[in-house]
Amino acid sequence: MLRIAVPNKGSLSGPAAEMLHEAGYQQRRESKELRIVDPENEVEFFYLRPRDIAIYVSSGRLDIGITGRDLLIDSGADAEEILPLGFARSTFRFAAKPGTASGIEDLKGKTVATSYEGIVAGHLADSGIDASVVHLDGAVETAIELGVAEVIADVVETGTSLRNAGLEVFGEPIMKSEAIVIRRTGADGEEPKVQQFLRRLQGVLVARTYVMMDYDCRVEQLEKAVALTPGLESPTVSPLHNEGWVAVRAMVPAKEAQRIMDDLYAIGARAILTTAIHACRL
Repeated sequence: MLRIAVPNKGSLSGPAAEMLHEAGYQQRRESKELRIVDPENEVEFFYLRPRDIAIYVSSGRLDIGITGRDLLIDSGADAEEILPLGFARSTFRFAAKPGTASGIEDLKGKTVATSYEGIVAGHLADSGIDASVVHLDGAVETAIELGVAEVIADVVETGTSLRNAGLEVFGEPIMKSEAIVIRRTGADGEEPKVQQFLRRLQGVLVARTYVMMDYDCRVEQLEKAVALTPGLESPTVSPLHNEGWVAVRAMVPAKEAQRIMDDLYAIGARAILTTAIHACRL
């Protein structure tokens, strides 16, 4: 069976389980379950701490895993990203009291507190900055107030918690993270079960990104309509019973669907419908 590591809690857990369910895989019914078997799909899921997943995958005991890009890099594990999943996005940045620093070059000789020591130490080394890194678990905003460090490095979403602590972000982002699928570095990338798993997840991503659009239009307006809805290869066009009319079907980006409907209506298209896509293979 294909052995897959899945986050057992935190911001990665719920979206990962939802995506796997949409991809046709069984998921645990209770949060206390640490392992389940999906015999129909020949997959065994292990629910682990997100921070540990890269270590398990790099050991070769598990074939692939879902974790965060930040957690993979921070772990230093011998594993690699093979598919971004588009959820749990975050930005990792430096922050300090106003006036402390304006860029990474101002961190020379300073102490940086973070929960992601591997990421920060590597980023500073790559930038040629000689600074100390202190590892803290949990909220690092208080490190400056308590004199543990002059600067912190942490995940920044809205920045509200930093502003409440009297801090401001500075410099360029250290990295951008999201949920990803990983495997052991150098593992067989053509293994059929792994490829099937990836195709299923890619199908979910496409289904979430596109909608199916159907509409009727006059033949003389067909080229304009097709230009608005080119589809992936080309749209499906079928003649209607009423002479001079055709029915068109094409996949369109979900975020652009309303604008496309407006444009189609403006050129005379009618009976314009959008339908959610639940599964897809390209």
